Amino acid sequence: MEFLLHNNDLENWMMALGVCLGSTAALYFIRSVMLRRLGDLSRRTVSKVDDLAVRMLRRTYLLFLLAIGVHLGAIFVVMPDSWRLVISRIAVASLLLQLAIWGDTGLRGWRAQLLATPGDGARKASSTILFFMMRLVVWTVAFLMMLDNFGFNITTLVASLGIGGIAVALATQNILGDLFASLSIMLDKPFEVGDFIIVGDALGAVEYIGLKTTRLRGLGGEQIVFSNGELLRSRIHNHKRMASRRVAFVLRVAYGSAESQITAIPDMIREIVQARSDVAFERAHFFRYGDWSLDFEVVYHFQSPDYILHMDAQQDILLRIYRAFQREGIQFAHPLSVVRVADAKDPAGGWPAPRFGSELRH
Repeated sequence: MEFLLHNNDLENWMMALGVCLGSTAALYFIRSVMLRRLGDLSRRTVSKVDDLAVRMLRRTYLLFLLAIGVHLGAIFVVMPDSWRLVISRIAVASLLLQLAIWGDTGLRGWRAQLLATPGDGARKASSTILFFMMRLVVWTVAFLMMLDNFGFNITTLVASLGIGGIAVALATQNILGDLFASLSIMLDKPFEVGDFIIVGDALGAVEYIGLKTTRLRGLGGEQIVFSNGELLRSRIHNHKRMASRRVAFVLRVAYGSAESQITAIPDMIREIVQARSDVAFERAHFFRYGDWSLDFEVVYHFQSPDYILHMDAQQDILLRIYRAFQREGIQFAHPLSVVRVADAKDPAGGWPAPRFGSELRH
């Protein structure tokens, strides 16, 4: 203290005090302005990011601002290097502590927003555990950095934690893989509880999303259990998120139909499909000579993802086509094969032409 008093005049002390108080006041003023403007922005928008920013900024403590001010004011005072090092370390420690508080506040705010949204309890319980683990990581990293800032050798500690972490990760790699897959499902939301999905040859409604497994309720009533890691490695078809259904089917008309009937079929189908307001007609074409039929391909889009409504519309369209074909005398084709049985070979060595009466039709 005597060194400080004898090597610094009143001007140095006044300059240091002014810089300390001025920088603290300036930082506090900047915090207040940013908090007010972000608060106004968050009230005008539906985004949750600005709400998190306001919540984090409110947890900016005056003690942290004062530590930064003291560090800046100490520049104008002559003091031993050991004292200057202590002040610098305290300022860095306060900065690390403030960053950890901001990170923890952001995670807790994010968790609160997630829990406030409607959803299944199992998924919310899983997210609570995951958020606890992320908060633990934030505070662990901040604690280790503060120890390193105060001069403690954390190399051995970090190395031992790394070796132990590798051993644990190798022993529980499947569990950890499913855990991080659960985090990915929670953040990316490829599906939610209640969605109807198809995974490989399994299909059903999502019933439960946990930390390790996801469970579907199959069409037969059975429960299908997937590990989260296996589920994310598969190709998932989410039928709940369809905006519309593309429907394509083939009509088979019998050979021997009149040309006028064949040419009238596409327009006939167009009128039938366009008569419904919930269906968008795409096309109807005579596209192939089949083995036993003249094939017409019909494509339309049903403007709803609901499967029951889609089947009701398809049934109505097919019945109307059936009535129109009956009215116009158009015959549907059915599988038909013709077997020709030749007569015995004549003495001249030739095969006589088959007689119509010897044909067998199936």
